[in-house]
Formats: sequence, structure tokens, C-alpha cells
Amino acid sequence: MTNEWCGWREATERALYGPDEGFYTRPGGPGPAGHFRTSVHASPLYAGAVATLLCRVDAALGRPGELALVDVGAGRGELLTGVLAALPGEVAARLRPYAVERAARPEGLDARIDWRRELPAPGSVTGLLFANEWLDNVPVEVVETDADGVPRRVLVRADGTERLGGPVDGADAEWLRRWWAPPPRDAAGAAAPSPGLRAEIGRPRDEAWAQAVGTLRAGLAVAVDYAHERGDRPLFGTLTGFRDGREVPPVPDGSCDLTAHVALDACAGPSAERLTQREALHALGVDGRRPPLALAATDPTGYVRALSAAGAAAELTDPAGLGGFGWLLEPVGTACAGLLR
Repeated sequence: MTNEWCGWREATERALYGPDEGFYTRPGGPGPAGHFRTSVHASPLYAGAVATLLCRVDAALGRPGELALVDVGAGRGELLTGVLAALPGEVAARLRPYAVERAARPEGLDARIDWRRELPAPGSVTGLLFANEWLDNVPVEVVETDADGVPRRVLVRADGTERLGGPVDGADAEWLRRWWAPPPRDAAGAAAPSPGLRAEIGRPRDEAWAQAVGTLRAGLAVAVDYAHERGDRPLFGTLTGFRDGREVPPVPDGSCDLTAHVALDACAGPSAERLTQREALHALGVDGRRPPLALAATDPTGYVRALSAAGAAAELTDPAGLGGFGWLLEPVGTACAGLLR
């Protein structure tokens, strides 16, 4: 890793996806599951819910001869493996599963899965595109206001040392004006200088999401991530690191994950719908209610299984945890609109 000054977008790209020492791409690395717990790793119920959604997409599209499931940011293929196991045989027989991931294909992965570094060609697939905790790892610039309240690009070295660079301008400045919260104002209503405020410029994520949606000829694109809304952006940004299941300082040397919350409202197209994960999973049949106690007397084994499933469902739908994640649903064509209503 070089120790020269650069913006966080360049530093993150190198730290996460560098060919030899990238956090996600280094040979033999454990993948996301080795460092943090996503909904995919929390319970098979999540893959089951995605399978249910895929079946709804399939029905809405009239059960096409080839149905695509594109998993963007596929990790080590855990979600696709779970969905394939949960699908009815008739749907699985028509399924073309794609894993889009910059790491190498893991050994022993189901041969049906098409593993690739890049998205399918624009307008080439019909079905469901699903991106679970992908956009938060799309590298972005970080900006911070100086003593006069002027947003400046934050420069960083591989050891995590930062300094302020030049003022934000051009398309990034326009994105910041449109999508980040307005600056604080004084009693007279004038913008008050507020040094030290930070933000992440989400424009590369908007573009990445639009490209992902564009792979569909018809169907539904879904992005799931921890997100914030324009009226409630964090004042000091959200950039952080994760390693071995713990949050750590964000150091772009390839030793940790680098992640920042996603402005899903900026990513959303005109026909998009936004829900919380709790709302989405409830609509897909994932319910955290405990089984009736009477079941323990008539079917003790069934009661224990149901109780375990209820616990897993409760974790996935907890509004203070995974259930608070944002779901962005973007139909391509009219057939797949409103599938979670």
C-alpha cells in the first residue's frame, strides 16, 4: 500500500479491491462472513424470503423460460446457495443464477452459479437483481467543512492520517447541495460557519445502482443497506471500519472493511419504493412471533424448531438492528411494481 495522500474514494478502492492485498480480493481471505454479520449470515430465513420474492417476480413476469437472479456483491455465494435450496424445483429448473463479485470464485460452489467480476450486459436479463450490503462498499469521497464552513475533500494516507484538500466542486458539489442536509443557520437565517462537519458524496453509488438496474430487461432490482434520509443525515459522516466482528477505525491499508451508510433516497429512480427491512420481510412472511406454548406439549421438537425460527426472524426484523436497514425496490417495466404491498 502506498502512503501518498489521496481522496478516500481512491484509497478505499485500493484497500478493498486491490489485486493482491485488497480486503475483499486477497487470495484465501474469508470474505464478509469472516468479519461481520449480515442478514444473509444471520439466518436461512433471509434466503428463504429472497426465494419468496423471486417467485413473486417469476409469477409477475409470466414465468419466463429463463429467470435470472443476479446477486451483486455476492461474498462467497452464501445467498445464492440458500436461495437455490429454498426454491421450488420448477422455478429452480429455469433459474440462471449470477454472482457478481470481485473476489475469486470459491471452491465447491454450486456449478449452476455463473460467477463473474462484472454485471451482465445492459438489458440482458429478466428476473430479480438483489444487492445486499453492496452499495455501502462502493467507494466514495469524504468531505469536511473547514473553519469557514466550506466543504473540502478529505485526503488520507494508508495509515489513516487525514488532512483537508481543495474545495468540493463540480458534480460532487452539486450532489452535496441536493442530497445532504442544508448547513446550520444562525438566528437571522444566514448560513452559519460550522467547521468539522463531514459527509460522504454518494454520487458513485447512484451511478453504480443505475448501472445495476440497467442490466434488467424486465423485473425487479432490490438494494438492501444501512441507510439515511436527506433530512436525517449524520452531521459527522458514517465512514467506519470492521475487522473480526468488531468496529475499528477506518484505515485504508487493506486490513479492515471500509464502509459508510448509503443515501438510498439519492439512488432511487422515479418508480422506486423504499421500505424498512422489517416491513419488507413481514410482507415476505418472516414473522418473529413466538409459537403458541400449547405446541410444546403436543410437539416438543416442533416447538423448539418454531421457537428457534422465531428468534432468527426477530433478529432479522428488529427495528433497532437489521430490521432498520433500508430496502430500495426498483421495478423495470410495470409487471413487478408493488410486489411487497
